[in-house]
Amino acid sequence: MMENQQTGEQAWLDLTVDNAEEIKSFYQDVIGWKSEAVSMGEYEDFTMISAESRQAVSGICHARGGNKDLPPMWLPYFLVEDVASATEQVKLQGGHLVTPIKTMGKDKYVVIKDPAGAACALYQKG
Repeated sequence: MMENQQTGEQAWLDLTVDNAEEIKSFYQDVIGWKSEAVSMGEYEDFTMISAESRQAVSGICHARGGNKDLPPMWLPYFLVEDVASATEQVKLQGGHLVTPIKTMGKDKYVVIKDPAGAACALYQKG
């Protein structure tokens, strides 16, 4: 995740697709990003790196494992203080959960859809 974010800011951006290898090459050629493989056990997803700043700017992921139910789309992750509390607000405000709350190390996240059907993820730093 990106450094020094505040609650409410975009903390990360992922693209989930069937063939991450092919699509990461597309963005390398079009935008100039570099890629670093991230082992997911049986396959690799990719962290995309800005050629200029050398900072991680996004992820390109296979629609497998925890992402298997996601359509091909860019997914922003917004930083929240408490993902469980934010998830309750999603339901109260007419949105719904696409995934259950998941953990990644000490961090937690959940993919949601707002009442209009737009998807994003809520992300809590551990």
